[in-house]
Amino acid sequence: MFNLQPTHLHNEWVILKPLESDDFETLFAIASDPLIWEQHPSKTRYQREVFQVFFEGAMESGGAFMMLDAKTNEPIGSSRFYTYNEAESSIEIGYTFYARRCWGLPYNRSAKQLMINHAFDYVDTVIFNIGANNIRSQKAIEKIGAIKIGEKEVAYYGEIDNLNYIYAITKNNWKGL
Repeated sequence: MFNLQPTHLHNEWVILKPLESDDFETLFAIASDPLIWEQHPSKTRYQREVFQVFFEGAMESGGAFMMLDAKTNEPIGSSRFYTYNEAESSIEIGYTFYARRCWGLPYNRSAKQLMINHAFDYVDTVIFNIGANNIRSQKAIEKIGAIKIGEKEVAYYGEIDNLNYIYAITKNNWKGL
């Protein structure tokens, strides 16, 4: 059975700690920066009431993490596992965001490496849904070896449908980071 919230995911850059309900204010303090959501389909997620819906979805997913800077132990963002499909041997990773101070540094790459390596203990394919206008995230996921496999309308938890590009990495083509 896929363990959606392991407690051992960490490396020299990041610590992935299972998200808890009392993490809301800490995570919202990071998410309240409008520039984080500039290219995202949900551009108003920096607003408390919109972020509250996002956070509720994270908690309900059972696979969400608070990400911490491994050097300082400071919160830097969030990501999650979701939509585990045992029959297709796949899991999705997403809903990821970072404090702007982390952009351009190895935080995202390091967190994705931890999550993908964990996923491949259970599944053969990792899928990423990325907003069609989120060029920053598309480039980041391509840098770690994900390949665009399609497009579809995706409704994020509690939100309307938006065009997303679907990317995948398979166990067979994963080279690690």
